[in-house]
Amino acid sequence: MKRILEDKFPFIWISGEISNFKIPSSGHCYFTLKDPHSQISAVMFRGQASALKFRPEDGLSIIGLGRISVYEPRGSYQIIFEYLEPKGVGGLQVAFEKLKQRLSDEGLFDAKHKLPLPALPKKISIVTSPTGAAIRDFIKVAQRRFPNLPLEIVPVNVQGDRAPGEIVHAIRWLNKIGPTDVIVLARGGGSIEDLCAFNDEQVARTIFSSSIPIISAVGHETDFTIADFVADLRAPTPSAAAEISVPSKNELQNGLFKTNQLLYKTIDSYLKLLNKYLIGISHRIIHPRQKLQDMRMRLDDYSIRLLSSINRALTHRSEGLAFHHNMLMHVSPAKTVASMQEQVISLQDASITHINHLVREGQTTISKNISMLDALNPMAILQRGYSITRTLPDRSVVRSANQAAIDQHLEILLGRGQLTVTVAERKNETD
Repeated sequence: MKRILEDKFPFIWISGEISNFKIPSSGHCYFTLKDPHSQISAVMFRGQASALKFRPEDGLSIIGLGRISVYEPRGSYQIIFEYLEPKGVGGLQVAFEKLKQRLSDEGLFDAKHKLPLPALPKKISIVTSPTGAAIRDFIKVAQRRFPNLPLEIVPVNVQGDRAPGEIVHAIRWLNKIGPTDVIVLARGGGSIEDLCAFNDEQVARTIFSSSIPIISAVGHETDFTIADFVADLRAPTPSAAAEISVPSKNELQNGLFKTNQLLYKTIDSYLKLLNKYLIGISHRIIHPRQKLQDMRMRLDDYSIRLLSSINRALTHRSEGLAFHHNMLMHVSPAKTVASMQEQVISLQDASITHINHLVREGQTTISKNISMLDALNPMAILQRGYSITRTLPDRSVVRSANQAAIDQHLEILLGRGQLTVTVAERKNETD
């Protein structure tokens, strides 16, 4: 069966609707292709899938070229696709819309990233085919508007497989070597296949990253490419790009002439105003000799008033100094010191007398206390023949016979020495 099917149908065109679309980690695409009456398993390997201009998804109707294959382990047959495109819509158009939406989501079309064009560029670089009608139209309009403006043509292919790489290289080269003020991407009109170089993602990202303003002048007025949306400005045609980027020399000269005339009138009016102001000031100016005489008289007046003020100040200071001197002499510390010395001597004598009295009183009190302590000293009583009896081992003083037990050891303190005895008999006061 495998040999018969694969040999009988090496390649076939088949169309249907995609369902159960899956891409495992291997990168191969597995899905089911169906119509209202039947279905068949399908696969597209990673190498072929990477070349697709659109992303397959469930519900999408496609038409593709593939070969029938039998998968022997499961005994099933399937279609191995080599090429796919959306049914009813060209693959290039779908790829254009997908890329446009993705780049828009990333912000590459946002106005905040657009660079302004210089009012008077010193040089314009045109990236285009050197043999096409686009460059001739651009040069014709540019020379009419500004005959001696430098124009630089960067030759590239604008169609074919090599075109995107050459356009990317040209833009990067201009950004690297400079100096140029404006880059114009120019090409005549054509089908979407003819303009596909300007729908390339790498071209779009290179335009976005350019530090030099870029004008996209690709196709006719109704043609739109990805480059138009990413560029800093879109021109409907190459001729319109020249009108936009190249200022009119005549208009600039006329504007310069009008500005020059206005400047002369302004300066003339300002000079006349200054002259009137100068005349008015000159009438109010005083001759320097008269001004000098006035200043001399004012200086003499100031000198007299200054001397008078100094004399008054010195007199006032002298009077104040004499007054303070008299006050100081009246309250001189010398008088106070002499008086205080006498008081110190008197207080010193009184202090010595008082201290001696206190010492004598203290000695008398100490002698009395010694006599009282001797009288109350228990050891002195023991010297007269008395003793103190204490229990052992706690050394409690025995005041009653009831505190001692028979055969208990007692300690007797005498006037000289001590005895340790044993109780042999106990008699209470009641016995």
